[in-house]
Amino acid sequence: MDPLGARSQFVDTQTLPTWQQQLGDDGKETLQDQNNGLLNQQAFPSPFPFRPDINRKIILFTGDVALLNCTAITNTSNESLNDKNPVSDSIHQLAGPELRDELPKLKGCRTGEAKLTKGFNLAARFIVHTVGPKYKAKYRTAAESSLYSCYRNILQLAIEQSMSSVGFCVVSTTKRGYPLEDATHIAFRTVRRFLENHGNSIEAVVFAVSDTEEPVYKKLLPLYYPRSEEEEKACLPLIPADIGNSEGEPVVPERQIRIAEKPGTLEDDSEEESLESDLGQVGNHAFARMEGDVDKQRKLILQGQMSDAAVQKQHQRNYNRWLCRARAEDLSDIAALKALYQTGVDMCGRTVMVVVGRNIPVTLIDVEKVTRCTH
Repeated sequence: MDPLGARSQFVDTQTLPTWQQQLGDDGKETLQDQNNGLLNQQAFPSPFPFRPDINRKIILFTGDVALLNCTAITNTSNESLNDKNPVSDSIHQLAGPELRDELPKLKGCRTGEAKLTKGFNLAARFIVHTVGPKYKAKYRTAAESSLYSCYRNILQLAIEQSMSSVGFCVVSTTKRGYPLEDATHIAFRTVRRFLENHGNSIEAVVFAVSDTEEPVYKKLLPLYYPRSEEEEKACLPLIPADIGNSEGEPVVPERQIRIAEKPGTLEDDSEEESLESDLGQVGNHAFARMEGDVDKQRKLILQGQMSDAAVQKQHQRNYNRWLCRARAEDLSDIAALKALYQTGVDMCGRTVMVVVGRNIPVTLIDVEKVTRCTH
């Protein structure tokens, strides 16, 4: 069938009831039954309070995301953007062959990224293509972070392109194996936090689901988008302990950089020499022995101009000096980049650092300051 012939199937999002409008007596009774009278026992506030202004932007639509008349809809695919799944197949069928010809120009899409094409014969003006993570319990943290990035990057594109409405499919496909309920928690909290912090220009966010996905979405939506103060209180005990940071991003405490308050500057060598006794043994692994010009020092050793004891003392002093500067300087701006993480120790007890290169603005950052942060 010609794609133009399917235009009568397209759904105007303005005709769909918002999440706030879907609150009914049945929903209230269900929540009250689930919580067994816990409404009046909550002494602490909900991290997702009742916000009717946000609820009026949320729409739950049971149907094909390709039919939505939004500014943009999302397509979930693989890294080559040629995945065969019900959502992608429907979008391609309705968008027409132009979409298939356009995709090679994107040169693929990495997991967690979002890339934009025209909507072609769809009612939507744009299609945002994204790739959800492959889920394995062993690498759950990485999968959570990648799925968060999918939703976050889609919303960021919406802001950059001045989109007023976005239609989300369920990004985690069956092929990728992500548990639906776990994925839904990440989707809801990411969208909620984005609308709170950056979403003034977005008028509507539509979650398009299938008949099998709808019950999970209906069950979890009130946790993140309560439609009354009563519903907020009733859902509070059901909110998971892990709700991410202020943006909804998953947080792993042991991987955060811990920086003490600025203790002041250490100016003379006597204070540097006493630092080791304050901090404990510095260590004698390779990193602790590094200094500015290792090749020059090695050359002096070979020429017999420096004794082993003198070399060791020089190494120790250089390392202590770097450690002093790291302890005395305010490195909060480096930590804010979210580019350096301490992941633990290796088999020899040495600290292992992970550097997220794409988060480091190499043309602007003080590389020497970053090095001190790793101390």
